[in-house]
Amino acid sequence: MLNKKYLAAVLISLVFAVLPLFAEKIIFSANRMTGQAGNTNTTTSLSGNAYIKTETMEIQADDVELSGDNYRYIKATGHINGKNLKTNMEFTCDSLEYDRTTKLASLKGNVNLEDKDNDVKAKAQIIDYNQDTEIAILQVQINLTQKDNVCSGSYAVYYKKSQLLEISGNAQVKQDDDVFRAQHITLDMDTQDITLGGNVKGTVTDTKQPEEEKPAAEEAEAPKPEEQPDEKEEGPKDGE
Repeated sequence: MLNKKYLAAVLISLVFAVLPLFAEKIIFSANRMTGQAGNTNTTTSLSGNAYIKTETMEIQADDVELSGDNYRYIKATGHINGKNLKTNMEFTCDSLEYDRTTKLASLKGNVNLEDKDNDVKAKAQIIDYNQDTEIAILQVQINLTQKDNVCSGSYAVYYKKSQLLEISGNAQVKQDDDVFRAQHITLDMDTQDITLGGNVKGTVTDTKQPEEEKPAAEEAEAPKPEEQPDEKEEGPKDGE
């Protein structure tokens, strides 16, 4: 007798064999599955160690829901780990919504996004990512690091292709010991150039080494010879 896990895996494989040849291939697995599988406008729920892989996206989560025509929409919740296979972006979050047609992904709750190609790491409560344009919009409690830059603010746009970052709302960029603050900050991550706009403030540390002090013995003036009192010539004594 087949066990339930094996039976579910066989069922899923058989169902996906009937999908149209032109459709994007979708692979998924889970402890449990409910709903119908096919290319009609239905909903399929995967729960318990849910895993799904499309041609451009790979997602692991506690629960995944597939809906829409040809499973256009993917929703995931709970301990999400994912990777965009096309743009080499990895992420973790509490919930995710992905539209396979528009290639738009919305990540929410303790979001961590890492651009593996450029060593850029971003944290926020909400990140919306467009896979086609490779643009990420970050909102709420933003923290982004790249090389020696530590960036923060309320709202930011990260352009992966051009390596440009725009920050607004209490925007701040730290570069080692230097700190820049403004209403709007633009950072070119290739050249490290910064453009500040609106209520600009900053602190820059002078890294020039001070000249070595000369030894005190060299700086001190040579002591003047002590003046000797003039010796008065004594006249001849009486009787001499």
